[in-house]
Amino acid sequence: MIAERPPAELGWEQRLLRHAARRGELRPEYQELKFTLHRKLLDQINLDALAGIENDRIRSEVRQAALTIVEHEPTPLTAGEKEQLAEEVLDEVFGLGPLEPLLEDATISDILVNGHAQVYVERRGLLEETSVRFHDDQHLLRIIDKIVSQVGRRVDESNPMVDARLSDGSRVNAIIPPLAVDGPLLSIRRFSTDKLMPKDLVARLSLTPGMMQLLEAAVRARLNIIVSGGTGAGKTTLLNALSVFISPKERIVTIEDAAELQLKQPHLARLETRPANVEGHGLVRQRQLLINALRMRPDRIIVGEVRGEEALDMLQAMNTGHDGSLTTVHANSPRDAISRLEVMVSLANANMHLLAIRQQVASAVHILVQVSRLSDGTRRVMNITEVTGIETDVVTLQDIFVFEKRGLGPDGKVVGRFAATGILPKFNEKLLAAGIRLPVELFDEVVPVGCEA
Repeated sequence: MIAERPPAELGWEQRLLRHAARRGELRPEYQELKFTLHRKLLDQINLDALAGIENDRIRSEVRQAALTIVEHEPTPLTAGEKEQLAEEVLDEVFGLGPLEPLLEDATISDILVNGHAQVYVERRGLLEETSVRFHDDQHLLRIIDKIVSQVGRRVDESNPMVDARLSDGSRVNAIIPPLAVDGPLLSIRRFSTDKLMPKDLVARLSLTPGMMQLLEAAVRARLNIIVSGGTGAGKTTLLNALSVFISPKERIVTIEDAAELQLKQPHLARLETRPANVEGHGLVRQRQLLINALRMRPDRIIVGEVRGEEALDMLQAMNTGHDGSLTTVHANSPRDAISRLEVMVSLANANMHLLAIRQQVASAVHILVQVSRLSDGTRRVMNITEVTGIETDVVTLQDIFVFEKRGLGPDGKVVGRFAATGILPKFNEKLLAAGIRLPVELFDEVVPVGCEA
């Protein structure tokens, strides 16, 4: 008899498959049985009548009712399968059904559902397919509707795209037919309840202690910072980490499409956009919230992500006494981030001359921080770049720190080094004026990563 490998030696997919096989999920009749029990349970209990009872007591009573139904099923099941089946029926009633085991796994950063029969997850920056399945597209649609309705949003044929969030702050995007050709698509960007602190990012080699020291000084000196990068690069994570350096005595107003920032300051006002209702009324965009935020006496304004015409109002806020503002933008490089800002501002005011736009950008933005997710799944700060002004109608930039990629090691990990360019930034005068003095040797720092270490 061949000895069974311990779970620790099994890969993620193998462990999930073995777990699913133990509970019978891989049998074709298992999903049908689960839905039959789900319908029977809903027929027997009145969830509205239980609304006033404590959650733990409700779950306990409904679980007992589910076990009773399972016991009377003619389908042969082991005791373990009956327990597992009752738990999964509870997940259907109170949770998000098949997604619950994935949501409980803290190592998963993204859950990507491509129709009812295919679910991928991202762990440590790499995608892997799982054995999780929905019963059919209608089952997946019910789960999507449950998610979006909890935050007052809707998804149907007239509104087939929706952004929402889970109770823990995880970002959710759903798109359904007719826009999704092969069935509903659901993407969940997990948001860790354990917020990554600056020291955690340094420990993970996302950036060096010197780079973090520079960014800390910039936040404390109320410089305006834009974090740029691609999808999943870690922009919001870095923005959260930088917010730690904001004084608790300051009033912060945050503006987001879906609230996911996890700031811990006591004086915090959080604003969130709102989609249109069924009649097409009630839409509130980020730009409207940003204009309103200026009337709320903020010391700092933090915009989760600038993606449209609100860029003009953000720049004007930075230029009119709201120093120390932070935001993120999708871009592949610091230069691309400047170009995107110019395009977004022109969307807000098509009559505004390009030179005037560039003057606004050069005056408002002090630092661009470029983050990227590399081929091995690691997330690193690739550039800390200073906006130095405008010269011959072009916004001028200079790198203060860069990450130089040198190749891949034998284990597939990225090899390279963080290196200071040796340039003393012009905003050092602002740091000195704020009483912050950085050591000169910080701007000559070189830190190897990977096999060079």
